[in-house]
Amino acid sequence: MRFLCDVHISYKLVNYLTQAGHEAIHVNTILDKWFSKDAEIARYADDNDCIVITKDADFRDSHFLKKSPKRLIKINLGNISNNELIVLFDNLLNEMDKLNTSAPFLIELDRDLINYTSI
Repeated sequence: MRFLCDVHISYKLVNYLTQAGHEAIHVNTILDKWFSKDAEIARYADDNDCIVITKDADFRDSHFLKKSPKRLIKINLGNISNNELIVLFDNLLNEMDKLNTSAPFLIELDRDLINYTSI
């Protein structure tokens, strides 16, 4: 899987995803870095077959209203340690292996719940 991590996502998660055998890039390494607009990030993700990982609710709204980004993981955890987030993503990746990740979807990640919505 290919992931595009939004500006507030730690590089530790990017490194974890890469070490787990996935392609992961941080928005700070593409486009206009941290100045990139959400629409530009979504378009880049869709054009490059990436799953956006974000804490930004605007991406969730855009996913439903504009169908972009097509594939989205929305983190609803507030302040959480990087280690806790990596443990949650380890579980999430195991679950994602069972899903059709090529079709549009939204995954909302909470501490005790993974909510999957496909369009």
